[in-house]
Amino acid sequence: MENTAVRNEVIVGIDPREQAVPALAWAADEAVRRRSSLRLVVAVPPLPGGQHVDAPWNRSMLRVQGESALADAVATVRALYAEVPLSTELLDGTPSMVLCRKAARARMVVVGSRRLSRPEELFSAGSVAVPVSAGADCPVVVVREPEHAGRRHPRLVVGVDGSASSRAAMAFAVEEAALHGAALHAVWVWRRPLVSFGDEAAELDERRRVLAETVAGRGGEYPDVKITHEVLRGHPVEELARASSDALVVVVGRHGRGGYSGMRLGSVVHGLLHRAECPVITVPESR
Repeated sequence: MENTAVRNEVIVGIDPREQAVPALAWAADEAVRRRSSLRLVVAVPPLPGGQHVDAPWNRSMLRVQGESALADAVATVRALYAEVPLSTELLDGTPSMVLCRKAARARMVVVGSRRLSRPEELFSAGSVAVPVSAGADCPVVVVREPEHAGRRHPRLVVGVDGSASSRAAMAFAVEEAALHGAALHAVWVWRRPLVSFGDEAAELDERRRVLAETVAGRGGEYPDVKITHEVLRGHPVEELARASSDALVVVVGRHGRGGYSGMRLGSVVHGLLHRAECPVITVPESR
């Protein structure tokens, strides 16, 4: 992956059909916190039924829609943060593919959620949240619900399971908590097997030990961030979704790339995109 020194843009995917104001506001705020520039991107996709944007009339119509959406998005950002460095792009291509390409030089990509059904998110050409979360080479933020910013004591939640991807998620989550002046709660959800042939108490203690070491390894980098941790028993999606009810964001790791996007993303992240009550940040293992 490229050096983060050149990754100085927060990219927002703009949908001409429905402006996701919470996602736009979240991205603008993040750009200000990180002293980054903000880039608004609209992708003009191929049309269904064999039609393509190369047809002059279709290209003109879609570009007009895209330009209008970008103008509205710029006005929204400027009303929030007049000084944030801002640029726009109108590109041809499937939105998820365009955003994944742009992610190669981004600090993060932010998208909204159109609340598609699971089959639509997995197979529809208009799906963005799942394929971008699964394939982007940087953290991806899906803003389906606004963050709980009114809390007196704000906190972030990060899912940890001892894997390389969860360590990357932990590293990102500590940094994000410091930027927001928030606490961080690390959660390892142990889905106990139906039939266990080992010592459950020993397995639980081992998870607690690894989690404590993971937390300790990051706490020294940001001493002002209060970090708590716990091991819970249950289903990871259910427990992390429950923790999201009063969180600014939930951060989770993503395993390697390649293959079918739903399989790349994993069932836990995919479930959280539907059930979390705050933004979900997916961090790639190789970050």
